[in-house]
Amino acid sequence: MTANGASFLWPLGVYIVSVVGVVCVMVGASFFLGNRHDDRATGEPYESGIVSEGSARVRMTSQFYLMAMLFVIFDLEAVFIFSWAVAVRELGWTGYAVISLFIVLLLVALIYLCRVGALRWGPARPNLPAEAGTTGADPK
Repeated sequence: MTANGASFLWPLGVYIVSVVGVVCVMVGASFFLGNRHDDRATGEPYESGIVSEGSARVRMTSQFYLMAMLFVIFDLEAVFIFSWAVAVRELGWTGYAVISLFIVLLLVALIYLCRVGALRWGPARPNLPAEAGTTGADPK
């Protein structure tokens, strides 16, 4: 920085001071001008005019979170495929081979998740015996 280098920083200083000033004025105005009341419904949550019922802490099964993670993962992979589609001409056949491998890996992962049962929402089914009339137990 030269001796005149400080003269280039004064707009940044004015900006910082003005931002801090606006924030202080807004917080101070809301503190002094805001309503101070303690009505019966002040502490209750407001849901678009609908009176809430029950607890806000609804327990969800782990399947819900697993499905949400799978959605995020496959949605992110769709972004990768879209970015490839934008640059398809620049990438050429090498890019085509790579995205084909990527899609094959996605399909393998999806088949694996289906076989493991990660995409089933219903209750687990009991293992059915291979032949009718057998119990599935080992006779030994």
